[in-house]
Amino acid sequence: MALDTTGQPVEARGLARNEGWAAAGWAAVGVALLALSAVLGSLITGQIDYEKSFLAARPCAETQEAQGARESQGTDACLRTIRATVQSAQAAESGPRNTTIFRVRLRAPVPAPADRPFDLDPDGELSRIVKPGAEVEVVTWRDVQVSVRHDGVGETLPGLPDEATMYVGITLVGVWMTGVAFIAAFGSARRSRRHAAGRPVTPRVGFGMAKIVCVVVVPLVVSFFAMAMWDAWTAAGMTVAIWALIAFPATFAALRWERDSRSEHA
Repeated sequence: MALDTTGQPVEARGLARNEGWAAAGWAAVGVALLALSAVLGSLITGQIDYEKSFLAARPCAETQEAQGARESQGTDACLRTIRATVQSAQAAESGPRNTTIFRVRLRAPVPAPADRPFDLDPDGELSRIVKPGAEVEVVTWRDVQVSVRHDGVGETLPGLPDEATMYVGITLVGVWMTGVAFIAAFGSARRSRRHAAGRPVTPRVGFGMAKIVCVVVVPLVVSFFAMAMWDAWTAAGMTVAIWALIAFPATFAALRWERDSRSEHA
């Protein structure tokens, strides 16, 4: 076995150096993920307040006083109904997968945000009866197109303020990945010291599919579920609670299973 000037095996010194670099790299990744999680977390309160304002909005009272209040605020705090004429309504393909949509444009002049094209469900009842020249009612809130109605048939438009729980889910992914990165940094530093001291080294536990599902997929799936079941702060809190109940035991079970498998084959 080749020895260096200190009497240690050259291979062990190289492994110790590599693990030291790995520890520094994982620590840097952890710091970056921590900063990203902090930024995402700081946006959650604003998103929840935005969603709560939307859920609390009521139809505008079309009086001079209400109109004056809207103009002084510079933005609508109520649900405004805009009546307009359809300029074009036709099926189209959108996105990289050429998804079929039914795009509608209104005839100018139309106040914002109803002046933007909007997409209806191509298989919905409204897309079958809306034609160029038809009179429609578009409900808007601030800069959001809420719904469209024609001939007694209505449809809610996509893109409503309901993304707060997704911010929570993505933040949880960042926080959990931060923890994983710092744990990896600690493990690499520990292996570096043991290599340098010539002591036996515990094998590295891989980051397999089971742990990827726990770390990344679970928070996002739970946030979608919470978004459909609850509103605002309740949905955010339930996202954290349900995720913790699933992710922690599942991750622990995956790590335990892998270590037991390694022991049986050792």
